[in-house]
Amino acid sequence: MKRTLLLITLINFFIMVTPSEAQSTKVLIKTSLGDITVMLYDDTPMHRDNFLELMNKHFYDNLLFHRVIPGFMIQTGDPDSKNAKPGRQLGSGNPGYTIPPEFRPNRIHKKGALAAARLGDQVNPKKESSGSQFYIVVGKTWSLKELEHMEQGGYHPKFTTEQKKIYMEQGGYPSLDYQYTVFGEVTKGMDVVEAISKVKRDHYDRPVKDVKILSVTKIK
Repeated sequence: MKRTLLLITLINFFIMVTPSEAQSTKVLIKTSLGDITVMLYDDTPMHRDNFLELMNKHFYDNLLFHRVIPGFMIQTGDPDSKNAKPGRQLGSGNPGYTIPPEFRPNRIHKKGALAAARLGDQVNPKKESSGSQFYIVVGKTWSLKELEHMEQGGYHPKFTTEQKKIYMEQGGYPSLDYQYTVFGEVTKGMDVVEAISKVKRDHYDRPVKDVKILSVTKIK
């Protein structure tokens, strides 16, 4: 009887401490306009581990959001943006390496998706990700007709019913699916992401007044 009770207690313990979300890594991105919490996916391990390695090196501290577009996304991670002079075009900096794509059918560019930036197909046919640059999707909502047009025109693989619902109700940017690796999502602070996307910007889509990452830390 005692052994049975012990076994039940142990089972309940492991159920409590190992929910699926607990096995994912959460990170706090503190910016000059507020805090953003993101969850890094375990099924994109190369991107997850690379992000955490750069975080531990304080690589992202004081980097700018160098490209912001309302209704689309906000982008950062260019090492050349640190202490960059006003008006300078940014976006070509990197840590000197790329990451193989980790496309997953269940990881789409919904609102709040965290994804890796990359060079264009002309010079990057393998769609390898930048070693450091990433963006967070703001996006917009889409009609069923628009999504079906993407499918029928061959611009997107067939959406699942759930994916259509997400893009129609929550929003995002489906044309980026299978083109850029999604490796996480915002769990808190989407209002900050939207605020950053709406700041005044120059003709390079760089904020006129710098918006920067203050720090990136793992949430325990």
